Amino acid sequence: MPRPTPPDERVNARRRQVGEQIRHVREHLNLSRVNVCGRSGIDIATYSRIENGHSSPILDTVIRIAHAMGVELEDLVKRPASDGG
Repeated sequence: MPRPTPPDERVNARRRQVGEQIRHVREHLNLSRVNVCGRSGIDIATYSRIENGHSSPILDTVIRIAHAMGVELEDLVKRPASDGG
């Protein structure tokens, strides 16, 4: 079975952007990582990798994070207004 192609820089950049958006929303809501992890059932190491852009979470995980924060999924994956695209 062939190895998957590593993600290109656009994918890596977007993954970091999503992690930053998740962190921004969490901090805006005054929630700790521990609080979000307790509510979502995601372990702290996995959650930290997501926020730091080192891991690409599956959709189910992002849905669990959104639910734990009490926000819509779109709030965690939208691009910053200054991004333009």
